[in-house]
Amino acid sequence: MSIRPDIHSQTKKTIYNVYNFFKTLTSKKEQPEVANFFRQCQERTAEACAVSLSTVQRICKESKTISFGVEEELGVGSSVDIKFRSPRKHYSRDKPITKLDDFDGEVVRRVVHSFYDKGEFPTSAKILATLREKINYRGSKSSVKIILKKLNFKYKQCNDGRKFLMEWSDIVAARVKFLRKMNELRTNGDTRPMVYLDETWVNQNHTRGRIWQNQENTEGLKVPTEKGSRLIICHAGSPSFGFVKDSKLIFRCNSGNNKDYHSQMNAAIFEKWYLQMLMNLEEPSIIVMDNASYHSALLEDYPKSNSRKADVQQWLHDKNIDFSPVETLDELRAKVKLAMPRGKIYKLDRLTHQMGHEVVRLPPYHCQYNPIELIWAQFKGRVAEKNSTFKIADVEALVNKEIDAITTDDWAKCGEHCAKLQEEDFHKAGLRDEILEPIILTINPDDSSSSDDDDDEE
Repeated sequence: MSIRPDIHSQTKKTIYNVYNFFKTLTSKKEQPEVANFFRQCQERTAEACAVSLSTVQRICKESKTISFGVEEELGVGSSVDIKFRSPRKHYSRDKPITKLDDFDGEVVRRVVHSFYDKGEFPTSAKILATLREKINYRGSKSSVKIILKKLNFKYKQCNDGRKFLMEWSDIVAARVKFLRKMNELRTNGDTRPMVYLDETWVNQNHTRGRIWQNQENTEGLKVPTEKGSRLIICHAGSPSFGFVKDSKLIFRCNSGNNKDYHSQMNAAIFEKWYLQMLMNLEEPSIIVMDNASYHSALLEDYPKSNSRKADVQQWLHDKNIDFSPVETLDELRAKVKLAMPRGKIYKLDRLTHQMGHEVVRLPPYHCQYNPIELIWAQFKGRVAEKNSTFKIADVEALVNKEIDAITTDDWAKCGEHCAKLQEEDFHKAGLRDEILEPIILTINPDDSSSSDDDDDEE
């Protein structure tokens, strides 16, 4: 049985030593029969070492190359210790499965919360087992840790050495603030309609995950392998009356290679659509939107962290804030920070208030509170089912048709689901405080977060 070609350096050296030994035997003139037998050194070496002749030839060729290189470096005639190279090791490792859509990401967040709600402490192993059961997740424990980091969870070190998985406090605060506001509006009997808005996209080749074809691929629906061009959709609606009339915005992407619609949507396009949508509202409303960058242009521009010193000085001068020409850029930035308002004032929020409406901001990473996300899921499912030509013009017509087919009942059901979810989470938020307080008291105040490489402990 021959040895594999990618053999270890030590094995190569052993074979090469056997070859050299046989080669010395060929020079024994006093034993001509032995010299003649070993004259075919490479063949005899292959037989003795149980390897193929090509393997011996390759090792001999490699030895000449290495010897020549060493002689060039040290000088001809130098004693050469040949060191063969071992083959590179190839490890087959599974890629981490960390790409989840918004809804599955929210399932992860709720799984973590569910352990605390039951009085248990979440670990990566527990979370992984639950995700496999709930969403058939096929990733590993290390993949779960990456997902948790993306969702702004981190491990905090306690005084007794244990580590607990905690959600970032600013995310928790934003969630509770939103839930409390929505609860107050419902409790106080506010009759203003809730108008939710969002953007989404549909690819030209958007279709169902599984389609019928025969084994020969001669019958059935043939789907292009690429995503094709993309349509960006922006709309607003309310569980009270459905979509806002004449507020549908659909346009084509410049390129079909964009990962999502955020690279095509910008503040100028959104602001123009948003103001028109507000004018289409028939009564004062509560506008619920997320914190996308093009939703969140500030009312006033402030110097950025990479602004030049002259620009920062000009801003301070325009604001009538005293500064000295000899002050460093860091000193000037400190004055800018003191002049900034404690809370962010968004341009769209001010415009909305001036037009008689109110804005409520969704907490980051909580799309489940927005009923239009459920509307988009229904709508995309219908488009995927009926898309058969995979032509962008046909897909655009289909998108318009299916959006118009969304009924007030669809909106009412989605709105009811989200309102129920908001109330349940608002109730749990208060109880979770009592559960987590004993843990928070044991956290080491000098520890910001534990290393991502550390194992979590219960």
